[in-house]
Amino acid sequence: MANLRVTEIKAFVPSRDFEVSKKFYQDLGFTMASDGDGIAYFHFGHVSFLLQDFCAEGLAENFMMHILVEDVEAWWNHVQASGVVARYGVSCSDMQAQPWRMKDFCLTDPSGVLWRIGQNTD
Repeated sequence: MANLRVTEIKAFVPSRDFEVSKKFYQDLGFTMASDGDGIAYFHFGHVSFLLQDFCAEGLAENFMMHILVEDVEAWWNHVQASGVVARYGVSCSDMQAQPWRMKDFCLTDPSGVLWRIGQNTD
């Protein structure tokens, strides 16, 4: 039997200003594990993504990432305390209970990428 086990999947997140975006994610608490050839590898614990020094017209505004967390209120408070909203001129919504049994909020990055950060509910 063939081994088709997947060990990881990562998205290539676009950035308009690579240096600003790298700093934003570090200020948000992500670790930049590597940076070279226009690709920066970021992780937060065991989850990760690749930030690319590339952004086709309209790509960032139509790009969405989802983070499933154990405590969405702690994450919302973390985002507020980090100061990224004011420092980078990004937006962060209030938390909302969603009809798909999730409580979440949305955060945009400096390029317009939308991050939906949520927690499953009963």
